[in-house]
Amino acid sequence: MTRTVPSPDARAAIADALARLPRVVDLLAARAEEHDRDGTFPYQGIEAVHEAGLLTLTVGPRHGGPGATLADTVQVLARLGRGDASVALLTAPTLLLHAEQARTGAWPAGLYRRLLTESRRGPALVDTLRADPPAVTAHRDGEGWLLSGRQADCPGAEALAWMAVRARTDEPQPRVGLFLVRGDSAGVEIDPGSELIGLRACALHDVVLDRVRVNPEAAVRLAPPSGPDRTAESWRELALAAVLLGVGRAAQDWLVRRLGRGAPAGAPCHRAALGELECSLIGAEELVHGLAARVDRGDPAALERTGAAGLLVNRTVTAVAREAVVLAGQDGLSRRHPLERHLRDALSGRAHFTAEDRVLDAVGRSLLG
Repeated sequence: MTRTVPSPDARAAIADALARLPRVVDLLAARAEEHDRDGTFPYQGIEAVHEAGLLTLTVGPRHGGPGATLADTVQVLARLGRGDASVALLTAPTLLLHAEQARTGAWPAGLYRRLLTESRRGPALVDTLRADPPAVTAHRDGEGWLLSGRQADCPGAEALAWMAVRARTDEPQPRVGLFLVRGDSAGVEIDPGSELIGLRACALHDVVLDRVRVNPEAAVRLAPPSGPDRTAESWRELALAAVLLGVGRAAQDWLVRRLGRGAPAGAPCHRAALGELECSLIGAEELVHGLAARVDRGDPAALERTGAAGLLVNRTVTAVAREAVVLAGQDGLSRRHPLERHLRDALSGRAHFTAEDRVLDAVGRSLLG
């Protein structure tokens, strides 16, 4: 691993973007209930994130971007998650893609320039459609490929400009790689998928590919099946954890306002309960931000801990949201207030993490050598 150190000019650009975060978060919070109720995609929220320069914050310096670090990325996502966790979750894959391109240069230069051009015109969302084993098959057709299959539960599928589809070839000796597909390609259909109780504005749909043609230059990293890129997985795990941190803080924010309507200092029992929630959130935040900084410094030991960190943050934020509902009483369960939405978002977050049993099994395996 190489250490990530943005230049002074890049740091200034990142600081300017971060300074625009409060306005964006307020805008997201104002529309979050509407999108959750209707299950509609938050186009205005994504537009606001784009206009603030946050959607391309991780574009590398050699491509004209500031090259934000993982520590910057988790800070942005945690703040966005405080306004609307769905928008934060939809923003994360694009930030991760640009960061990975800065590290590895996996996308062909011409296709990545096209993505950057689209990003200057408006929001250009990208996501990696992954499944283990791959749910999409690539069939050789002349010089190019034809992709067929169904990738389930893709956040923001209806609005993706590009999809990096992880597929397995049907060759005698199969290979696995990423196939770069335009979201409006012929043969791509969006099929309404599962309806989670929370994060409803993510528009979690299935992507159906029916003999979608991919040019040879858009097939990258074709190789025999292998393990995941640990650095990319660490970025993803901490990014998702950061989104949930925002949910936890949003739940606590509302509860503090609710309980603070009484005596100026609040009831002693409420102070102690809020103190418990605050300590839990501090621990989760320090874990995520600390590991992100270590990954940026090139610490290989940090990479092995991000999966466990995601599990712990998931548990912590869910517990915080549940306790906030209990402390709020009847108001905590009312659709008139956002607390029940925060609880649903926290519970739904686990659908986007690696399953707990797999994380625990991996940790146990490492202990046993």
